[in-house]
Amino acid sequence: MPERFEVGLPDGVRLNVEATGPMDAQVTAILLHGWTLDGRAWHRQVEALTAPPAGGAVRVVTYDARGHGRSSCMALPTATLAQLGDDLATVIDTVAPTGPVVLVGHSMGGMTIMEYAHRHPAHFAARTAGLVFVSTTAEGHTHTVYGLSPRIARLIRLAETTGAGVLARCGSWRAPRALLHALQPSIRWMLFGDRCEPADIRLVTSAVARASLRSIGGFRASIGTQHRLDTLAALAHLPAAALVGDRDRLTPPPCAESIAQALPATELTVCPGAGHMLMLERPDVVNAALSGVLHRVLAELPPRIGGAAPAGTGA
Repeated sequence: MPERFEVGLPDGVRLNVEATGPMDAQVTAILLHGWTLDGRAWHRQVEALTAPPAGGAVRVVTYDARGHGRSSCMALPTATLAQLGDDLATVIDTVAPTGPVVLVGHSMGGMTIMEYAHRHPAHFAARTAGLVFVSTTAEGHTHTVYGLSPRIARLIRLAETTGAGVLARCGSWRAPRALLHALQPSIRWMLFGDRCEPADIRLVTSAVARASLRSIGGFRASIGTQHRLDTLAALAHLPAAALVGDRDRLTPPPCAESIAQALPATELTVCPGAGHMLMLERPDVVNAALSGVLHRVLAELPPRIGGAAPAGTGA
């Protein structure tokens, strides 16, 4: 069973954290969810990483970003990617004060990792041993056209931006579940590709219902304007992977391709028929990429007498 606890942040926000695996594991993998989601989005990755024979070598941590899931809401000025990058630094110091860390980010979670690297370069360099970027971007909304014509995409972005400004002023209120149930076809179209399991759309809808309206609206501005390709270029020495679905309407393949260009050693995977929720739609592919990075990180560590086998091996 996962260990559940809270991490307090300097501004009083409390983050809901879940950790699975031994405290003395060789590596800690921290999985960061996307905008309007929560840590449950990674449940298939947590299960895979903590099952034998990999279990024991890796401690897996998920947490709900401020204003999301079971974490508390925040003041509107702190609904930014910059703040999320600072939050990540605090989480690492709290849940993994020593040892190498592999950071895994989906969508906004990937952007959070980039912001952490940008704002805390020395801290990042001292702690981070590997990276996995899932359905994310280093270029804001540069490539986001929702799978539609540029003209229609501009109209959608205008409506989305205007709506975000209204929602940001709604504080800790949550969206009514009845409304979200009615919007499920739109959520399914926006976030998933050719196939979607009913349980997955229910999980995503449940996560959106938990997110405060302030977080749904407040983070939109910094998500749309962030540009961190220069930051990524300084991380080319790290084992890394980038994955994207070719039906992703929010962070389409050019987003992952630009990340791979900034990190030339990155293993780029494009999943046919998949949308934005790769960890749910293609869990085996995401698990394999994550295990591959973890294996490379573990292989570079000094051997531990009597220790667990590296993740992804059958030893």
